[in-house]
Amino acid sequence: MKKIQLSHLTRVTILLTVFFGIDKIVAFARTIIIARQFGLSRELDAFNVANNLPDMLFVLISGGALAMAFIPVLTETLTREGRRQAWDLFSRIANLALLVTAALSVLIAIFAEPLVGWRLGIAPGFEQQQQTLVAALMRLNLIATLIFSLSGLVIAGLQANQHFLLPALAPILYNLGQVFGALVLSPETGVRLGPITLPAYGLGVHGLVYGVILGAVLHLAIQIPGLVKYGFRWTPAIGLNTAPVRKVLALLGPRLVTMFFIQLIFIVRDNLASRLEAGSASALTYGWMIMQVPETLIGTAIATAMLPSLAEMIAKQEWDTFRATIDRAVQVLLALTLPIAAILSVGLGPLLGLAFGFDAAGTELLLWVTRGYLLGLFGQCLKEVAVRTFYARQDAITPLWTAGLNFGLYALLASQLYRWMGAAGISLADAITFTLEAVLLAWLFNRRMQARLRIIPALLHAAAAALVGGGVAYALVNLPLPGPQALGALIALAVGVLVAMPFVWKELKLLVRL
Repeated sequence: MKKIQLSHLTRVTILLTVFFGIDKIVAFARTIIIARQFGLSRELDAFNVANNLPDMLFVLISGGALAMAFIPVLTETLTREGRRQAWDLFSRIANLALLVTAALSVLIAIFAEPLVGWRLGIAPGFEQQQQTLVAALMRLNLIATLIFSLSGLVIAGLQANQHFLLPALAPILYNLGQVFGALVLSPETGVRLGPITLPAYGLGVHGLVYGVILGAVLHLAIQIPGLVKYGFRWTPAIGLNTAPVRKVLALLGPRLVTMFFIQLIFIVRDNLASRLEAGSASALTYGWMIMQVPETLIGTAIATAMLPSLAEMIAKQEWDTFRATIDRAVQVLLALTLPIAAILSVGLGPLLGLAFGFDAAGTELLLWVTRGYLLGLFGQCLKEVAVRTFYARQDAITPLWTAGLNFGLYALLASQLYRWMGAAGISLADAITFTLEAVLLAWLFNRRMQARLRIIPALLHAAAAALVGGGVAYALVNLPLPGPQALGALIALAVGVLVAMPFVWKELKLLVRL
């Protein structure tokens, strides 16, 4: 029997998918614990909304912005000049990021109240007491953001060295810190786990934020052995006039604006949701999180594994390999995302009711919000890969203006749909605009690289799989089967996936040689 040889990208993708999957399981446990403690309440809305500006700061400085601009240049430096010069560049960028994050955190902390209550701000529709709570929670969250500003760069440094294990473990520990906050720091009474009763500190929603801070510390600590392994040496300097730093900053400027547009979408989302019924902001947060499970396991895992390798292909001028890698990745995304989105959309209802414990109206709200997001699953995954094809070529301008178009269209569409469809209209606007942006990026890639992405056969196969798999799942979930309804939904989802697989088997086999 011939032994199957997995490509490097496939092995890394599988590794990331496994650990991202574990992370999502822990994250779901955390979310369900919190949801059952607080329900779709104004207090929980305040906690979810308070994350927005700190999350934006992290994403802009050290998360999606700097890491995306940093990895291609760091990989190029590592490939051409060696590890010593790469760590020198890493130190200079980390020093700069930490200083900027600290300065902006202080400003946000000072002006927290007006940022929350301003008509175009975070939550103008909340009552005054709720706005005050959001501001207090936001200030605490900024402590975690400072830690993340360094930890996010460490992830980029290790991934540039083709090390993915510790960065993949870090989010799991981050979620475990939040679970500790939810189980121990928040409750008024001790939570019983089998024969053990956990202590309780009665900090309420503030305990959730202390759990976030603990998770951030663990997120950074787990990666320190990786720095030691690869011989990290800190350089106490910034060096804005050095060529590598200038190259990172040249990519970073457009990337910052790009991520700002993306984060503004969340600000607009919660601004609109604050004007709707209580629980709408939390339903949107949870619906987004549910969609992010397949998006992370498919799109983020593949794209994260690809970026350092794509940057290396560019550095070595391996253009044919570059095009072929993108072509295979897009076919795989189609084969996985369309059937999964269809099957989840028809089978999730009973599982949401069981997991979150909301009343019938709350469960229905969450279900329709999630369905809206799932319509954009392929677009979200395609964008993850498409954006990285441009950053691997050190082109930050194209993702910038397409993100600007996306935000403008989203703000216009969401501000209309939420009036007619409530929170579900906001998630639907997200799905439409992100898919349009991803398709535009893929079209631009085709033109500029003179590549022919072979997506029509894969699209037809994926559409057939979605139709058949979703249809079977819908039929089964609506049958009056004996036993718990949630068990019937699980069976329906599993059977739907099984009957869909033969239609996309050709594309799924491409996973072996990404």
